[in-house]
Amino acid sequence: MTRTPPAGSRDNPEPIVGNLGEPIRLTDMNLAGISATAARAGETVTICTRMEISSDQALFHKLIGNLAAAIEHRARAAGAYDRLERASTVFLVIKPDNSAELWIDRAAMVAYTTLKRPGPLKAGTVLFENDTVDITGIWFPHVDVGPADRILCIIREGWRFGLFFDFNRGEGNELSIDDARRSLGRMVRKMRYADLYAALAHEPTFSAIVSVGWFPFLELMKGEFRGLLDAQEAGFELDDAEGALIEKFDAERLGRMFDRWMERPHLKSREAILRPAISGFNAKEPVAVIKIILSEIEGVMSDVYFEANGVRSHRIPKLLEFMISLAEQRARGNDTLFFPVEFGKYLKDYTYAGFHPGDIGSAGSRHAVSHGAVASELYTMPRALQALLTLDQLAFYT
Repeated sequence: MTRTPPAGSRDNPEPIVGNLGEPIRLTDMNLAGISATAARAGETVTICTRMEISSDQALFHKLIGNLAAAIEHRARAAGAYDRLERASTVFLVIKPDNSAELWIDRAAMVAYTTLKRPGPLKAGTVLFENDTVDITGIWFPHVDVGPADRILCIIREGWRFGLFFDFNRGEGNELSIDDARRSLGRMVRKMRYADLYAALAHEPTFSAIVSVGWFPFLELMKGEFRGLLDAQEAGFELDDAEGALIEKFDAERLGRMFDRWMERPHLKSREAILRPAISGFNAKEPVAVIKIILSEIEGVMSDVYFEANGVRSHRIPKLLEFMISLAEQRARGNDTLFFPVEFGKYLKDYTYAGFHPGDIGSAGSRHAVSHGAVASELYTMPRALQALLTLDQLAFYT
């Protein structure tokens, strides 16, 4: 791991952001860990030297007071008096000689995200929350951090706090900035979307929303899925929530989504097939949308599988397993907002739900649609939007 290059250096030229001030410089900041077990005098104690935790967990509240008191004590000794409980972001960098820099709401913070907007992006482009779909990392690019340093970070997210520290600097244990950046991103992501993680972890809630064809698709991540989930949890019919959502998918938004598809080779090759599906949605013709999209999803997965493995597979379980693995690789984990494992379950339980000839199926079921076993009145705009969003989710995975 190399030291973060300072702003304005050859490796980090022309910064467009910077720190808001200077850190509080501390001495004798010899934090080494947190006792993980109780012990009497003379007994062996287990020390935790790395942790990632939020205020949703009881242990956080046992730790944070002592940690804050230790840091505030050294800050007062340095002639500063800052109450950490009032801060939004605290970043502490402890050097091998136990000197330290304490940044309290002064260090420039960068969020690493996955963008959903298509096309190249220039430095300085204004982005909105709806332009992003995941938080993959958090870091402080203009703070000097080296491989022998120990770090601690406290971040406020809404009404939650997150604590991360890595004090494990024994022989052969250098600080990995990449790992710390991902840990901070994961911590912030889980705090910001805590209600969503909880809903997906609660099997009755997740099964109920999947049974009517909805999922926290990346395109719906910024609050729109929450509206559907609130209605479902309240026991309301989803007609009003679905109708409001359909209205938000106008020609402009669908155009951006289609442009994103065209950046993926396996969808670009299907441009002439997929474009009529977008036109059909704009014209409020759900039959055309559903018939086209549900027949192409399997082909996209098969093409991606062939590119990776050199052989074809048309076995749906095998293709779904492959796509889940691919999504985990792309998102660097299975607990990101890509929700690859949960999406695999969605595909199995809804899009590729079991079907027997003679059954009357759902317009969200690929098998029922392909067998012509769906009543005409079931081809609705909400089911058409679900089909588009399912393909869109797969596009993020490829």
